[in-house]
Amino acid sequence: MNRPLRAPRISFVSLGCPKALVDSERIVTRLRAEGYELAREHAGADLAIVNTCGFLDSAQAESLAAIGAAMAENGKVIVTGCMGAEPDKITAAHPGVLAVTGPQQYESVVDAVHSAVPRPHHPYADLIPPQGIKLTPRHYAYLKISEGCNNRCTFCIIPKLRGDLASRPAADVLREAERLVAAGVKELLVISQDTSAYGIDLKYAESMWRGRPVRAQFIDLARALGEFGVWVRLHYVYPYPHVDEVIELMADGKVLPYLDVPFQHASPAVLKRMRRPAAQARTLERIRKWRDQCPHLTIRSTFIVGFPGETEADFAALLDWLSAAELDRVGCFRYEAVAGAAANAHSDAVAEPVKQERWNRLMAHQQAISFKWLARKVGRNERVIIDEVGPAGAKGRSRGDAPQIDGTVFVTSRRPLRVGEIATVKIERAEAYDLHGTVVGY
Repeated sequence: MNRPLRAPRISFVSLGCPKALVDSERIVTRLRAEGYELAREHAGADLAIVNTCGFLDSAQAESLAAIGAAMAENGKVIVTGCMGAEPDKITAAHPGVLAVTGPQQYESVVDAVHSAVPRPHHPYADLIPPQGIKLTPRHYAYLKISEGCNNRCTFCIIPKLRGDLASRPAADVLREAERLVAAGVKELLVISQDTSAYGIDLKYAESMWRGRPVRAQFIDLARALGEFGVWVRLHYVYPYPHVDEVIELMADGKVLPYLDVPFQHASPAVLKRMRRPAAQARTLERIRKWRDQCPHLTIRSTFIVGFPGETEADFAALLDWLSAAELDRVGCFRYEAVAGAAANAHSDAVAEPVKQERWNRLMAHQQAISFKWLARKVGRNERVIIDEVGPAGAKGRSRGDAPQIDGTVFVTSRRPLRVGEIATVKIERAEAYDLHGTVVGY
């Protein structure tokens, strides 16, 4: 009697942003559909794949280190992702890699796997669930609606790595969302490089969904996603005028009252050098209107300090703007030069100690604002999605907290809680970034 051959085993490392994670999920789904198995360790696997990040020099260094680790532990390595757009950097450091492919090149990755480790002869379709293989917990998933970007920010090389905006038809996005919800996903995190530009490249073309046409437009897609009855969280939303329309959906409870807007700075001079929208005074007025319309709205953003030419006056203007805007959640990066970015042409670099000092001041400044917002929630009941359950209690997130980047709600309960459950929690204590509370109701 012939024994069945062991299925080839592939180890996988995914670095970078959620958009890269979605790329990894697509590759892994395809490989599992063909009968490959996934290995937790490089050692002992038939092949290793490293999905790289190439956005910053530090990210490239992390990617090269991950490739080196895979080479040392396994020896048969395929490299893909954003850094794959510059293959010479990879092969110079690791000449023994089997193949290098760029971002979004799923077929090339799979072809490279086939060449290195032939696919099993009898793959079974039921090796994968309908929603594909997800690298996130079962109760939430990232939903990528487009690739690339039409913006030309001087600090960014994403358009060089991933190309111009390429939106998915609305029906394709909604079919994927439907599969995810059917599999138990309770929270859809909508991502792209520029979410509010969704559909511009398609001229907002309609596609059929559940017997009706849906336009490939930001507001139409958000409205349709709101029909699934799960949490819908919008990320990377540039503040174009039509974004105002989605606030109404938030106020009506159709999508989460959460807006992730990458403002990046507030000084007109710095924003001009970044090639970013510079009408921050008008933006403050829009933020006030958003909050009037949707009082429980959470606004998060990211900023860059130490951009070439940033003066102390520019930085002071940023702190003043943050005081006026009172954003709920803020992340901050010290500017880091990226090979190929237009900002490298500026000669007036900010010294590293100055960048660090400004980063420290901004984070301390924002911490007080964040605490003020969270302190207002003490005594309120908040809906919390449970991410972890342990002997000491549970950890979850409020509607104003995205996974991995925002705060945590530490939860106690007199009844057992389940991961993925959405519980009502009375907030009893606030910290600078986190909340503590107890489940109410049984």
